[in-house]
Amino acid sequence: ELISSLRSKLQSLWEERELILSEARECAERGEELQATVRDVCKPNEFERYMMFIGDLEKVVSLLLCLSSRLARVQNAMRRIDGNTDAEEKQSLNERHKLLSRQREDAKDLKENLDRRERVVSGILAKYLTDQQLQEYRRFVQVKTSLLIEQKDLEEQIRFFEEQLENLEKSIP
Repeated sequence: ELISSLRSKLQSLWEERELILSEARECAERGEELQATVRDVCKPNEFERYMMFIGDLEKVVSLLLCLSSRLARVQNAMRRIDGNTDAEEKQSLNERHKLLSRQREDAKDLKENLDRRERVVSGILAKYLTDQQLQEYRRFVQVKTSLLIEQKDLEEQIRFFEEQLENLEKSIP
């Protein structure tokens, strides 16, 4: 029953992932339309600034999510430490925790910088775009970020349930 339940949960997660991937494709299409509009109305250096911001948006959000995920796994491993865990493993986990914590703080600084750049890009676009186009741009940035977060969360859930299913299947003779 447990295996069946895990398979069912995985199936629903895979279906949800397909929906999110479809939404991501639609978002990318809107992004391309927006890019064409921005290219048409902005000066080349302003367009370049816009493109750099959009490219960095995905990179920085993905980096933050990845580091947070890795840090959470290390923290979970640290919680499982007991009297039988050797000192070398404890030391290794502590070092990884410190490193990932520093890297995540650096990534947060990058995100703050990215937020400032977004305000600059918004200001540039406000000079050229209609209110509706500016709203579409803001919605695009918001949806793109949300979809990245949802995708990462789903991938983590899928990985977790696949591991659970694999471990359970191995444990049954």
